[in-house]
Amino acid sequence: MVCIMNEALELEVGLKVLEVGAGSGYHACTIAEIVAPSDVPREEWGHVWTIEIVFELYKMAEENVRRNGYSDKVTVIHGDGSLGYSENAPYDRILVTAAAPEIPDTLIEQLKIGGLIVTPIGAPGGFQELVKAYKRSNGSIETVRLGGVAFVPLRGRKGWKGWW
Repeated sequence: MVCIMNEALELEVGLKVLEVGAGSGYHACTIAEIVAPSDVPREEWGHVWTIEIVFELYKMAEENVRRNGYSDKVTVIHGDGSLGYSENAPYDRILVTAAAPEIPDTLIEQLKIGGLIVTPIGAPGGFQELVKAYKRSNGSIETVRLGGVAFVPLRGRKGWKGWW
């Protein structure tokens, strides 16, 4: 699933990426390998911000990112990812690693014109679909459905209520 999502993100060197749901930190590091590869001058690097609502997972992701040498390419944040991370917006790409009821408007607002978001949409324990959405020049969103998936529910103000 990590490879499928990374491919759907259309990643390139130099992109600013927000990941909602840091988990172990692994997925953010795979993104960093693409947007900030070591064989490219540092001034051309992109960056990954990954945000995690569960404190224990945040601490684990932070430790894994640091221990594996990605701290200069990945920033781990503790917070409500359903609200995004406006401090570094707008982002070229946004990845959500938990199923939301719909694409959170807060994330669409933090996406650059021409950017894209990849997120699972659907009910916890029910049908979910991986959706790729492009933000067009007029601010509208064009979606492409990528197929059925199964993810944990998105927590937070723009996520599912009462599923944990």
